[in-house]
Amino acid sequence: MEKPATRIKLTYEDYRNAPESERERYELFEGELVMVPSPSFKHQLILGNLVDLLRKFVSENDLGMVLFAPLDVILSDDTVLQPDMLFVAKERASIAVKEGIRGAPDLVIEILSEATAKRDRTYKRALYARHGVKEYWLVDPATKTVEVLELQEQGFSRVARYACKEKAPLKSPLLAGLSIDLEKVF
Repeated sequence: MEKPATRIKLTYEDYRNAPESERERYELFEGELVMVPSPSFKHQLILGNLVDLLRKFVSENDLGMVLFAPLDVILSDDTVLQPDMLFVAKERASIAVKEGIRGAPDLVIEILSEATAKRDRTYKRALYARHGVKEYWLVDPATKTVEVLELQEQGFSRVARYACKEKAPLKSPLLAGLSIDLEKVF
């Protein structure tokens, strides 16, 4: 009788030992290495706009740091993700280490694409909640919307869904006073 193949679970150490050029295109999901497709032109434009707007607010209010991919967010020994964008509060700056971010950022932002939307809405959402990310934004270029989720006892709960066409500025429960005009994002 043939013995079934054993699934080898990779660790952060295994991930770190891969050539750096390869690590930039992969994430480690509970021990499984998953390729991340290269972002589209539209994705990069939206990311750049969000980085500019959020960095300006965070800097003016001396709140912490805004960072973007590729950057390892080491949530556990077998889970290393590279969110499109993240915020770490000044009081928690010590989680920024040489390798990246060790622990849950306060805010994670993912820009959806055909290749990543399902994973971002389900698996990554659950992982971010399990590891204590306080707020999670899902940015949808196709519908020009941003869904703002806040961590509750049972996981993430939707606070609001902002649509570019509705002209209502995006607000964040975590970043009091933040107001983003979605026309400047999309």
